[in-house]
Amino acid sequence: MLDSAQIIEYIGFLAAAITGVALIPQAHQIWKSQNFHCISIFVYSLFTAGAATWLLYGILIHKWPLILSNSLSLLLAGSILTLKIRSESNR
Repeated sequence: MLDSAQIIEYIGFLAAAITGVALIPQAHQIWKSQNFHCISIFVYSLFTAGAATWLLYGILIHKWPLILSNSLSLLLAGSILTLKIRSESNR
């Protein structure tokens, strides 16, 4: 039988999986099409900074769901942001 702490941890991992996977379709579409017109540098800058901050927080409190989900979010959002910035500078 699972205790409440284990259930809470599993919910955290489920949330991590959902949020981590959420950016994959958009990142894939952007990489495949090389179309960055609909991407906002401001929004992705904020999102990337938020993911980095959540990752730091997860590391500081030693919570793997936060570490895993925000590592993936930071990687994907940071990649999209970098590609967007490069596309803007090539104009």
